[in-house]
Amino acid sequence: MRLGLSILISTIALFAGNTTHAEKPNVVIMLADDLGWGAVGYHAKWAETPNIDRLAREGVELDRFYVAPMCSPTRAGLMTGRSPIRFGLARAVIPPQRNFGLAVEERTIAEALGKAGYQHRGVFGKWHLGHHHVQWHPLSRGFTHFEGHYNGAIDYFTLEREGERDWHVDYEPSPKQGYATDLIADATTSFIKKAATGAAPYFCYVPFNAPHSPFQAKPEDIARYAKGKKAMNEHKLKAMIWSMDQAVGRILQAIDDTGEADNTQVWFLSDNGGVKRFEANNKPLHGAKLSTFEGGVRVVACVRWPAKWKGGRKVENTMGYIDVLPTVLASAGIDPKAGEVKVRPLDGTDVSSVIAGTQKDFPERDWFSYHGQAGADNETIAVKTEKWKLVVIGPDIRQSQLSAKHKVHLYRMPDDLLERENLADQHPQVVEELFTKLRTYRGLQPKDAVPVYSAGKKGFVPWADWRIKR
Repeated sequence: MRLGLSILISTIALFAGNTTHAEKPNVVIMLADDLGWGAVGYHAKWAETPNIDRLAREGVELDRFYVAPMCSPTRAGLMTGRSPIRFGLARAVIPPQRNFGLAVEERTIAEALGKAGYQHRGVFGKWHLGHHHVQWHPLSRGFTHFEGHYNGAIDYFTLEREGERDWHVDYEPSPKQGYATDLIADATTSFIKKAATGAAPYFCYVPFNAPHSPFQAKPEDIARYAKGKKAMNEHKLKAMIWSMDQAVGRILQAIDDTGEADNTQVWFLSDNGGVKRFEANNKPLHGAKLSTFEGGVRVVACVRWPAKWKGGRKVENTMGYIDVLPTVLASAGIDPKAGEVKVRPLDGTDVSSVIAGTQKDFPERDWFSYHGQAGADNETIAVKTEKWKLVVIGPDIRQSQLSAKHKVHLYRMPDDLLERENLADQHPQVVEELFTKLRTYRGLQPKDAVPVYSAGKKGFVPWADWRIKR
């Protein structure tokens, strides 16, 4: 009797911890590039984004969603669920000349989902996590399909960077022609249609390069905003956002056409704030891309999963890019803390209960952001707690205490999310306490971290077609 009961309990436990393919959601993560807070219709009327607006309306709007202040670090944290400073990818992005990539010891979301039965795992768009060696290629990091570019930015029409074409299908350079945003949508929709025919769930990561510079848009889209006048960069930027939104619409339609929209978890977010030159792009937030003020790190974000999460709601709990991996894994019935993750603990956490609305008193965590892309004399670093946010700009804080060379900003949270009143002089004790946290965080960076952006640029010549040698 005891033996039979033991077997029964073991069997129940096995199936309880192993969600079937039918229950595991398909997962689609769309990542915009340099999309400002005010650049979506549901935040402002500066640009037109009917499809992104639809996704936010049908899903859950993530109102206080935080990322890194620039491209590669956000992508690294999104892929790993860990703060990118731990593996040296927080100081700067990966420029064309840089022989550096996402540390091979880090487990990616694609690798984890692959072990959980996600047979098809595609990435379509901007990779920007290493391109000098095959060990950093998407197909070496858990993905089964790749189409897009390696570098942080390319010409939208010629698909070139540094004079060489940077467009690839899997490992091989591709001769495809077209506008980059359209090519990304073509590859994504084709993948979804094919992957949905199988019994296994699929994972699709869509890192758009839009609306990152260069400011290039299709003539018909520019005409929508220039209205017969000379096309300015602001017109082009709006046209690029419109084109990306149309691509989002195509992807959502492809999901609908498979009949699996109800059990497909669709995320949309930006990798950082919009560029500084277009103020309306980030309004009403303070700051922009490459800053640790809210306009640089608090971004547009929403998620839709009709089968589990009731739509039409806004969540105001603080969460961010490092939470996506553990939340997706938990949704797929995978313990985010199991296995090899114990060796490299996650910094993110499963926020599915918050998104679902079943847990409203989710504890606040300390949120750190940092970049030192311009060099050790001009770094920016910040920590946001439940009650305060401290921003320090100046020399590397590992080398000295606060001095006249540092600009110090202290804001009360969440009352002053627009960062209008600097309270640093009124609360020196708070500044001191938070500065201690910042120094501890800054000290996590390993010695072999990615160098500053300009290092090694002089004399660099790209190889033919940016082909990765295998």
